[in-house]
Amino acid sequence: MSEAFRNQSHQFEWVHKRLDTDQPFYSDIFLSTTSIKGKNVIQASVRDISGRKHNEDQIRQLATQDPLTGLVNRYVLSERIQHAVKVNQRSKKFGALLFIDLDQFKIINDTQGHQAGDALLQQVAERLPSCVRESDTVARFGGDEFAILLEELSTNELTAAAHAEFVGEKIVRALNRPYLINKREQTNTPSIGVALFSPESDADDILQQADIAMYQAKRSGRNTIRFFDPAMQKSIDLRVALEKDLKRALHDNEFELHYQLQVNHKQTPLGAEALLRWKHPTLGYIPPLDYISIAEESGLIVPIGHWVLETACKQLETWGNNPKTDQLVMAINVSAVQFNETSFVGSIFKAIKKYRIKPHLLKLELTESMLVENLETIIIKMTQLKDLGVSFSLDDFGTGYSSLQYLKKLPLDQLKIDQSFVRDLETNEQDRSIVQTIIAMAKGLQMEVIAEGVETQAQHQMLNDYGCLNYQGYLFARPLVISEFDDLIA
Repeated sequence: MSEAFRNQSHQFEWVHKRLDTDQPFYSDIFLSTTSIKGKNVIQASVRDISGRKHNEDQIRQLATQDPLTGLVNRYVLSERIQHAVKVNQRSKKFGALLFIDLDQFKIINDTQGHQAGDALLQQVAERLPSCVRESDTVARFGGDEFAILLEELSTNELTAAAHAEFVGEKIVRALNRPYLINKREQTNTPSIGVALFSPESDADDILQQADIAMYQAKRSGRNTIRFFDPAMQKSIDLRVALEKDLKRALHDNEFELHYQLQVNHKQTPLGAEALLRWKHPTLGYIPPLDYISIAEESGLIVPIGHWVLETACKQLETWGNNPKTDQLVMAINVSAVQFNETSFVGSIFKAIKKYRIKPHLLKLELTESMLVENLETIIIKMTQLKDLGVSFSLDDFGTGYSSLQYLKKLPLDQLKIDQSFVRDLETNEQDRSIVQTIIAMAKGLQMEVIAEGVETQAQHQMLNDYGCLNYQGYLFARPLVISEFDDLIA
């Protein structure tokens, strides 16, 4: 009141209590002085501002809190990382940032709907706080990504790293427990990247390093933990450069197909596998292992795969005009990303029609890893192409998700024994057992079997004795450009 008398007015907020309900409410009070019959008195006006206060609280909450999970958001996380670095500069202690991505989350969203995905995110958010100290920060970064900030772990780097790994293992165990979604128990796994930060660390780099480490965890097979390594940053930079060059490579005709001969036990040519090669203008030929995964993750594998299909079918058309080559089969590799495209079956139909090739001379090679997801959709597409006459080979058999359950469902024509089993066939008893089992399995399922990576006469003889009658490898021919391949056939 003294403020009002001194300044003639005064305004402030106050919490009042309603007489009828006994409930508190926020009010805005304005005091002003006036004179009545020569006496100075105070006049008060009271306004209920509960609605405004509620809106302000909501706005403040939206600015700092994730509405779905109730965890703090990436804005708050960023502020706390910067604060943690400043605290570390005084305490000389290491901290850690754990970046968590849910494996295969997109499949749940796509197959069961966003409500199921939201339910999983909420259950993850409920479990994470139990894995850390009250002083640590648990945040939802966005989408299916979470982050945990561990502050002031230790002045010793190895001790701090051990503590971060311990927390990471607790998180893996917690998130591996079944979830109840749509009244059914389901499982999901996390990939976790860890970035340790010292008192000298730059706050802006910490999140990027944890993110890079998380992708390393995914590449290591998921459901695991990986720490950031500066050497990893160099690999990421190279990867970014390669992706940029890949986008240009297709436009600049830098891709080539090399053809590796496939023969039977009489060494009669059966056909060839078309192998993609990238001749970089400055780096020369780049190994497929260095760029295929980049092409798949960026989606570039779709236009590249279409180029392979067109080029291979055009070559089949050329072979079809020569009596010596008109029965050769062309095998091409198909990636999971390419096969899952809605237009894939149609693109095969169009290529066969465009180049007037015999469908049974086109063989599509699929890998076992493709069959883990969306098996029913894969079967439908394969059946459509099989009805047209296209044949299928299962590549790298025995290295991935081997299951008789899917083998009997799929309209396969051929199993391909992976070269990793052929390489040590002469010296490794286990490899010999695996090869003999694959051959027996193929015969039982009435499929052909072919061995790749055959390099010695001894390997060839052993495979022949076991009953494998089709081969591919350096013993017969290395991958050749088309002119050399045609000379070999001639």
